[in-house]
Amino acid sequence: MEIEQEILKIKERNVRVDTDKAWERSWTRRLTITIFTYIIAEAWLLIINEPNSWWKAFVPVGGYILSTLSLPPIKKFWVNKLKV
Repeated sequence: MEIEQEILKIKERNVRVDTDKAWERSWTRRLTITIFTYIIAEAWLLIINEPNSWWKAFVPVGGYILSTLSLPPIKKFWVNKLKV
C-alpha cells in the first residue's frame, strides 16, 4: 500500500513538472512577457518624455524575443558538449 502511494506521488509530481516545462516553452508565456515588457518600457519612456517612445519601446521587446529564439539552439549545443 505504501509503495502504491509513493508511485502515485511520483506520477503526480511528473505531471506537475511536465506542465511547468510546457509553460516555460509556450508561446503564450513568451507573448505575455513580451506585452508586459513593451507596456513597462513604453510607460517609462513616456515618463521621461522620450520622443517616439512607442517605437523605442520595441528595443527591449526585440531583445527578449531574440533571446528566446536563440536559447534553444545554444542549449542543444551546450548539452551535446556536456556529453563529451
